Amino acid sequence: MNTALGLLAVLLLTAATGYFVAQEFAFVAADRGVLREQADAGDAAARRALEVTGRLSFMLSGAQLGITVTALLVGFIAEPAIATVIRPGLEAAGLPAGAVPGVAIALAVAVATVVQMVLGELAPKNLGIARPEPVAKFLARSTLVYLKVAGPVIRLFDSAATGLLRKVGVEPVEEIEHGASPEELSRIIAESGATGDLPPRLSELLERALEFGDRTAEDVMVPRPRVVLLRDDRPISDLLDAVREHGHSRYPVLCRRTGEDVVGVTGVRELLRSDLADDDPLELITRPALLVPDSLPLPVVLERMRAARDDLACVIDEYGGLAGVVTVEDLAEELVGELVDENDPEPAGVVAGGDGTWDVPGTLRLDEVERATGLSLPESDGYDTIAGLVLSVLGRMAEPGDAVPVTLTVEGDPLEADGPDEAEAVLTVLSVHRRVPEWVRLAPAGHAGRDLPEAEPAGRAAEPGIPEGGAPGEDSREDPHESSHERAHQGSMARSGRVSGR
Repeated sequence: MNTALGLLAVLLLTAATGYFVAQEFAFVAADRGVLREQADAGDAAARRALEVTGRLSFMLSGAQLGITVTALLVGFIAEPAIATVIRPGLEAAGLPAGAVPGVAIALAVAVATVVQMVLGELAPKNLGIARPEPVAKFLARSTLVYLKVAGPVIRLFDSAATGLLRKVGVEPVEEIEHGASPEELSRIIAESGATGDLPPRLSELLERALEFGDRTAEDVMVPRPRVVLLRDDRPISDLLDAVREHGHSRYPVLCRRTGEDVVGVTGVRELLRSDLADDDPLELITRPALLVPDSLPLPVVLERMRAARDDLACVIDEYGGLAGVVTVEDLAEELVGELVDENDPEPAGVVAGGDGTWDVPGTLRLDEVERATGLSLPESDGYDTIAGLVLSVLGRMAEPGDAVPVTLTVEGDPLEADGPDEAEAVLTVLSVHRRVPEWVRLAPAGHAGRDLPEAEPAGRAAEPGIPEGGAPGEDSREDPHESSHERAHQGSMARSGRVSGR
């Protein structure tokens, strides 16, 4: 072959390799949402690019075929053509005649490799990644023609590869998924936050939004023991007393006969619109309640509340009893974190010790503990909170000073491939309220922790309501002998102290 024609063929084949490499990377990296917007606006090139991305696996097979064939041809033609150009120079340099052919071939391979890598591989790859949508639109028409012409050959190779994989027990995937699962989105958000592409607050907000759909009414409700309950046969003055004492605007009303069935909701709005006497029964100013099952996902709960124009829902368990209440504020807190108004105590929070331990409110959910500490505690369908975890391991009611060992997962760098590490930890009950842990100390292995406070009677009173077997509205008062640890943290019991609504 004429040397000039050989060199020209090398350049053309290298350009063809670059074409297929740019094709491969541009269509994979292109944002289909951007292309769809442009196609909807009348961009014909964007429509063609979308058509190619709809057959992405087939296009990649075609690109690989093109890269392989052109690269082999470059190697076949380049070595003799370039060696022919180099040989006179080597002979003129005085190289021994026996060494000239070998050195010429070696230099020809080196030159061909550099040209092929830089012009045929790296430059097109970087271009396709840097400007994927414009490159994809520019290549779309020719790509469709190429796929149509070379389609039979591509299918032949695809079928052979598919058959080979099935022989070894692997089921091939025909097309690449363009969407992302919640787990993949969560990983992307974590990686973007770790690299600084997303601000920490935005990263947390997006992560909460992804978790929102996985939670149910039971996960976020204020449980019944902490809800102020009224009964429909009690006088309106009971509502006045509840508003005066607790400052909330809505209260569930239970049936006088069963003491269990929710008959409605009443509150400040109904009170202000009423001209009834204080001794008239509450049933006269009770409106129907929005009832939702405890297993209802939060997005559906929000939709039901929006449709009913009600910002409080009564959560009903599988036996038909009141499990708790959920408000719009509870739902909002799942997205943006704790919200505090003038009627709330200080928000509950994890108190970090200087020795690597954390004091955690017993009512804090395990995912909230993980968000605050980076430590993932063992989860189970049998409990949601750290207090529930302690009781599950203990197998009995807790007492101050009880300590249980657990295995936890330490949240690592999301960019590391090794995954999270496991470690041992000890959960120690600091104080007890209503026979369940009120505050728990989380001490990872290697941290001895601070000395426990002297155990004293837990003095937090139950919320007024309808105690089991007791009179409605029966009220217990705060014990003046409560422990110093309880007094130190009592103001920060937001979730445990929040009652029926806002």
